[in-house]
Amino acid sequence: MSCAFTLMQSPVGTLTLVARGERLAAVLWEHERENRVRLGDLHRDDRHGVLRETARQLGEYFAGQRQRFELELDFAGTEFQREVWAALLTIPFGQTRSYGDIARQIGKPDAVRAVGAANGRNPISIIAPCHRVIGASGSLTGFAGGLPAKQFLLALEGRQSLALDF
Repeated sequence: MSCAFTLMQSPVGTLTLVARGERLAAVLWEHERENRVRLGDLHRDDRHGVLRETARQLGEYFAGQRQRFELELDFAGTEFQREVWAALLTIPFGQTRSYGDIARQIGKPDAVRAVGAANGRNPISIIAPCHRVIGASGSLTGFAGGLPAKQFLLALEGRQSLALDF
């Protein structure tokens, strides 16, 4: 199935919003690593309902007016990846979890590295808040959007002031 996409300007750069049918399939970064997320054929559709609604909700999020997204999601991945991505959706706004926390939450406490790999392949960035997953020591760890974007998103949710150039 082909996917529709549109572009959205945001405080963390240009985001590519992708829909598969009537569900959101991806939020991709401006400098996306090739093949991190596989989507198939893409065609631009700036009037697609799901994409317009996603852009609206993300705009509210960046303006500090939204803490929870209300969108139908289409996660394409392995069963394990989908378990990890579902766990991401349970992390409350303004909170963080470690990779170990997620591994324990899904009942696979020894799968910390695999959780990290699945987190890194999360196709629906920001909406499925992989930026809320940090190292066990509290350090910021790898992020598909780059560590400055991760720091910005965490600061936005913590209501801290932060000026970064993107």
